[in-house]
Amino acid sequence: MNIADILFFAAEIIGTIAFAVAGSLVAIRRELDIFGTVVVGGVTAVGGGCLRDVLLGNLPPNMFRVPVYAIVATAVAVLVFIIEYIFPAEKILASKKYESIVNIFDALGLAIFVVVGINSAKSCGYGDNAFLSVCVGVLTGVGGGVIRDLLVKTVPMILRKQVYALPAIIGGIFYYFLDRSAVNEIICVVITIVFIMTIRILAAILHWNLPKIKLQKKG
Repeated sequence: MNIADILFFAAEIIGTIAFAVAGSLVAIRRELDIFGTVVVGGVTAVGGGCLRDVLLGNLPPNMFRVPVYAIVATAVAVLVFIIEYIFPAEKILASKKYESIVNIFDALGLAIFVVVGINSAKSCGYGDNAFLSVCVGVLTGVGGGVIRDLLVKTVPMILRKQVYALPAIIGGIFYYFLDRSAVNEIICVVITIVFIMTIRILAAILHWNLPKIKLQKKG
């Protein structure tokens, strides 16, 4: 493995951990048992990558050929559940700290997997197709979260709350063209991750939302 391969592998592991934590906290707040927490945490972590591989025709999906991602996601979900089970979780899960913790881990996972998704498209020979590459990157970043929200019977966050998919799209376009420039690959990755995380966290803190139509309730 060269330095770039090691970098992307490390990034995927970090992203897997981040999404597994975020997904597990959502599951615990929904009062799911340990199995439900592992399923939701695991799907959040590897779901986007699985959808990415299906779209690229990279079958079977990487999560089955390299089970380390599923193992890491499962271990993290179990650990989060144990910690919340042993220590009083009500105060955290009922407070604004819960939203902050989930948003931070979610932003980290989103940023990393957008980059990983675009790199995967390039590795599969689609590097010259900007539209496909960015779409694959966005799907990798948001796919797991969409599946998570559907499992816990919530309208996916990307459709209802705060600026979520937009940072992934903008960051994906930014990374695609930056990566094709003369800038060092590692620098491209770091800059893009910081860029996406910054927009996502600012959106959560400042409550940035896209315009929507509010219907008046009758009566």
